Amino acid sequence: MGYTDLPLLNQIKGRLAWLDDRQRVVAQNVANADTPGYAARDLKTPTDFAAALRAGGGLQVTRTNAMHIAPANANVARFSSQNAPDSETTLDGNSVVVEEQMLKMAESRMAYDAAISLYQKSMTMLRMAAKKPGV
Repeated sequence: MGYTDLPLLNQIKGRLAWLDDRQRVVAQNVANADTPGYAARDLKTPTDFAAALRAGGGLQVTRTNAMHIAPANANVARFSSQNAPDSETTLDGNSVVVEEQMLKMAESRMAYDAAISLYQKSMTMLRMAAKKPGV
C-alpha cells in the first residue's frame, strides 16, 4: 500500500485538482472581462473529490519524446465548468465582474493553502508512525 492509496490523500488530491481547474476558469473569466457576450463560468463543487477524480478522466499526458518517462496514471481529472454569471451584466452582454472573480481567486487560494497544510500534516504523521520506536 503506497501513500497514494490512502483515502485521505486521495481526497486531498481531488480537492487540489478541483482548485487547479477553478483557478483556470477564473483566470479565463478575467481574461475575457472585456469580451462582448462572454458569460462568466465557474465549477460546481463535487461532494466527493475522490469519486470525481476516479471518474474525471479528462486530459491525458502526452509523451513528446520516447526518452520521457510514461506517467503511472496518464489521466488527469478535469471538472466541467458551467455558466455562472456574476451579479451584473453590461450592455454588451458580458457578465464578468472582475472584483467578484478576484474574490473567487482569493477563496480558492485559501482553500488550496488549507489542503496543502492538511497534506503536510498527514505526511508528518505517516512518517512519525513509520519510524522505529526510540529514534
